[in-house]
Amino acid sequence: MANNLLKGKKGLIFGALNAHSIAWKVAERAYEEGARVVLTNTPLAIRMGDVNALAAKIGSIVVPADATNVNDLAGLFSKAMKHVDGKLDFVLHSIGMSPNVRKKVPYDQISYDNFMKTLDISAISFHKIIQTAKKLDAINEWGSIVALSYIAAQRTLFEYNDMADAKAALESIARSFGYIYGREKKIRVNTISQSPTPTTAGLGIKGFSGLLDFTERMSPLGNATGDECADYCITLFSDLTRKVTMQNLYHDGGFSSMGMSARAMFMYNRSLDCNDCNQNPLINSDKSSIIENL
Repeated sequence: MANNLLKGKKGLIFGALNAHSIAWKVAERAYEEGARVVLTNTPLAIRMGDVNALAAKIGSIVVPADATNVNDLAGLFSKAMKHVDGKLDFVLHSIGMSPNVRKKVPYDQISYDNFMKTLDISAISFHKIIQTAKKLDAINEWGSIVALSYIAAQRTLFEYNDMADAKAALESIARSFGYIYGREKKIRVNTISQSPTPTTAGLGIKGFSGLLDFTERMSPLGNATGDECADYCITLFSDLTRKVTMQNLYHDGGFSSMGMSARAMFMYNRSLDCNDCNQNPLINSDKSSIIENL
């Protein structure tokens, strides 16, 4: 249900690839709430993905740009402002990639060249985007900049590898630039620490399905979906959150505040009994009522 929360606002969204992308869902919701949107991704991602179909659906344009290249970013912001006839009101950074994760290289054996690529693409690009926007005075006062993060910035999670370091840097950049941009232009900068979400990038992480099941059992409200994350982004783009800045906002169904849930402990205890190792209580009818109440 649309409420015109972004009526008259204009935004730039990085990272939409296909319908599984959170950035894609955010763009759809922003359009539904009355915003004009410009989409961007790398030339390769544009060729490989479906972003042009999204642009046609929401009356947008797609501007190819490498978010790690400041010259590309300067051209991108100029084209975006020309398309929407003025400055922007919101920006979404939904970018993340680790060559080490893709190649399944263990953290204690990572390639440092690839490590630097991970940091540049997944975190330093955020700094470059904000710095470029500030130099060009591309964002209106009381505008909002949001980046998508993950709890691995605070906690060690199996196989998340150097992406954890990148997310920690991303959140630090939001705080540092949030102070400067807020003081000078009243512009908010925040990160959203989202539940594990089955995007194209997420599904590339080893053991992702097991992680998704674990966080679902641990979170009292269950995992936050991509669509729900899009709704949350819209609130941060809107005027309803004008005094929220420099925050890392957990959007994870309560997972970040949990130590151990009854459902997770139930499954752990079952695994200790080898006679039950191959049984799944979620599909065992005589145990389903137990699970539902945990």
